[in-house]
Amino acid sequence: MTSSDKPSSDTDPTTRPDSQDADTKAVTEAALFEAFGGVRGMVETVVPGLLFVTVFTINKDLTASAVAALAVSLALVVVRLIRKDTVKHAFSGVFGVAFGVAFAKMTGNAKDFYLPGMLYTLGLALAYLITTLAGVPLIGLILGPVFKENLSWRTRNPGRKKAYAKASYAWGLILLAKCAILFPLYWWADTTQFGWVLVALKIPPFLLAVYLTWVFLAKAPPPIDVFAEMEAEERAEKERKAEKEREAAAAAAAREQEAAAVRDGEYREY
Repeated sequence: MTSSDKPSSDTDPTTRPDSQDADTKAVTEAALFEAFGGVRGMVETVVPGLLFVTVFTINKDLTASAVAALAVSLALVVVRLIRKDTVKHAFSGVFGVAFGVAFAKMTGNAKDFYLPGMLYTLGLALAYLITTLAGVPLIGLILGPVFKENLSWRTRNPGRKKAYAKASYAWGLILLAKCAILFPLYWWADTTQFGWVLVALKIPPFLLAVYLTWVFLAKAPPPIDVFAEMEAEERAEKERKAEKEREAAAAAAAREQEAAAVRDGEYREY
């Protein structure tokens, strides 16, 4: 194991001061909000489906429900663009709604509006579990860049890798439990009943998974800021080059002085 692979002593949670522990928790909270969109991201996730099932409950019109859901998704993107906010969460909502509308219109079954999202949830649950079993937990791949640690947790911060594994297992199992409820209902319940259950299950499982992620990471060693390390290495390299240039200039000046002294001695002899 090279020195770069060994966990440094300041990543040991038993040696961290309380202030550093508090800072780590604050950074973890901020990173989770950034990665998962915060309250606004949750609202943007829920509103299109809520509007779809509300309109369908009232008039049982698939087209009107689909248009309403798609329109509000696009409106949320426009609002973010006007405010110059990040649009990744709003755009993902638009694509999800668009796929749902396409499925429902192709089959003529309003319940199929929810099918792409359910399949995505199932695939994501399996991805969390499989990547964790493979030693590269998905939540670490998602949050690593947010914490500016990239993949350093894999070899240099084993405590943090363990926390990412726990969090990924939590996400995978929670999403599988959600699928275990929704897929049977997809076959048994009518569109209105199924839609309201799905809307009700949008936020609570998500909040539980985010909370458990925060708990695991707040107790883990702090992230290693690889970007700061690279910047420090670049500064050190520049300083080394500057020092070499100064030494070369000094050596050249010394040689020039010696040459001048030799020329002066030769002139005097002449």
